[in-house]
Amino acid sequence: MKNQKLSYFFIAASMSIILLSISCKKSSHKIDPTPVLTGVKLTDNTTFGKILTDNNGFSLYFFSKDVSGTSNCAGGCATTWPVFYKENLTIGTGLTTSDFGTIDRADGSKQSTYKGWPLYYYMNDTKAGDTNGDKVANLWAIAKADYSIMFGNAQLIGLDKVQYTDQGVAGTAVSQYITDGNGLTLYMFSKDAANKNNFTKPDFSNDVAWPIYTVSAVASIPSVFDKSQFTTIDVFGRTQLVYKGHPLYHFGQDAATRGNTNGISYPTPGAAIWKITNSTTVAL
Repeated sequence: MKNQKLSYFFIAASMSIILLSISCKKSSHKIDPTPVLTGVKLTDNTTFGKILTDNNGFSLYFFSKDVSGTSNCAGGCATTWPVFYKENLTIGTGLTTSDFGTIDRADGSKQSTYKGWPLYYYMNDTKAGDTNGDKVANLWAIAKADYSIMFGNAQLIGLDKVQYTDQGVAGTAVSQYITDGNGLTLYMFSKDAANKNNFTKPDFSNDVAWPIYTVSAVASIPSVFDKSQFTTIDVFGRTQLVYKGHPLYHFGQDAATRGNTNGISYPTPGAAIWKITNSTTVAL
């Protein structure tokens, strides 16, 4: 009888331990879930300030040949510059969800974008915080949220559908050109003086044709360019960005479409009255 009672006791004790173990496991799972790293955040960097990284702190990049919003990095390029894509992208503090998107690549895969720029890693960044991909071949830029300008590298095509060089003459060439942070082309007016807008009327009645590029101040500039060459001027109460003394404008007939360079042939093809700007632009 005594042995039977002891058996019951040990059985009950064992059941209690099993139940307690299950309870503890359930409780632990609720308190400490495994994180799912699917996001983009702003990360402080000693060289560039706040940059875009993934949740692990690995740097993201823009490719200037993607100025139209389509990825031009495939094959060996995509091996060196792996595509960044997250299906359910989470956004860190200081970033805006509407600035992010997704594109379909030529091979059928997907890629995440920021302000229309496809996002990439760089294979030679081996640890969080590395920014080795910036300025590679003068085509790549560390991804940032506050660029006053970005830049494209592509064939210029005018409003007349003719191909042009960066000198404003007909010709086939891949040209660097300055854009705003969203990839919209910026132009200079050949009749402007140094740091002086000679085009815009006081009532801004011609601003629709050639809107001045207004900024609150000069923020971040891709390291391909010298930030000291960017300044601002006052134009009838508005602040216009200036590069090497050239006030900068958008072109209305680019229709706010990234990568369009219609202004290169306006109003007279080959006259070079309105020109793109780039790192070889001569200062006024």
